Amino acid sequence: MKGLIVPGYTHLQRAQPVLLPHLLLAYVEQLERDAGRLLDCKLRMNFCPLGACALAGTGLPIDRFMTSEALGFTAPMRNSIDAVSDRDFVMEFLSVNSITAIHLSRLGEEWVLWASEEFGFLIPSDSVSTGSSIMPQKKNPDPMELVRGKSARVIGDLVTLLTLCKGLPLAYNRDLQEDKEPVFDSVKTVVGMLEVSAEFAQNITFNRERIQKSLPAGHLDATTLADYLVNKGLPFRTAHEVVGTCVHLCVSRELAA
Repeated sequence: MKGLIVPGYTHLQRAQPVLLPHLLLAYVEQLERDAGRLLDCKLRMNFCPLGACALAGTGLPIDRFMTSEALGFTAPMRNSIDAVSDRDFVMEFLSVNSITAIHLSRLGEEWVLWASEEFGFLIPSDSVSTGSSIMPQKKNPDPMELVRGKSARVIGDLVTLLTLCKGLPLAYNRDLQEDKEPVFDSVKTVVGMLEVSAEFAQNITFNRERIQKSLPAGHLDATTLADYLVNKGLPFRTAHEVVGTCVHLCVSRELAA
């Protein structure tokens, strides 16, 4: 994979040649931001609600700071009414999960495309592929299709909680007993998506021959030619027009890239 050049796409149209590691590292950047958001979320959710009781605390001689410290929280929550009714930390957590799920879904979509006959850039092993009930030639990248589909479920968990909380007055309301299921489901689903994506990534190969054969199509070096003309003293606007005219001429005469 090191040094392997692949077609880069914008608007799902061929754009420029790029290194495959460069392309894959884009997803690493996304997932590292997701990890950072989780750590940031933890800072805001690590406050202890114990001692708030049902509304306004208690007149009994408890030590909320001792309890908070013993349980590993940063500090007690400052307002008891907020402590009873707050679900911001859950909404933020489910939002982070949803963004993570979207990133994994985008990765899944790209790899499903790359595994298709039309692209043929990626070959999943039999361990992460499925066949067809009637078509013996099929080798479907089902795990990443499921990852793509599960993202809808994680987003749905977030929407469930947002909708649950949108009209609630302060302090506890019985509606809030519905906050648990979307949290548990979101965590379970995202963990599963991460595990499946990691397993799939470890059981694929990139079809170097097919990728290299695809590179001549699409005039991928057009921008490089424009840069060359700029380095020779031509304004980029003019270089862009000149190269665009050359590409149009090649296309009209069915000339190779």
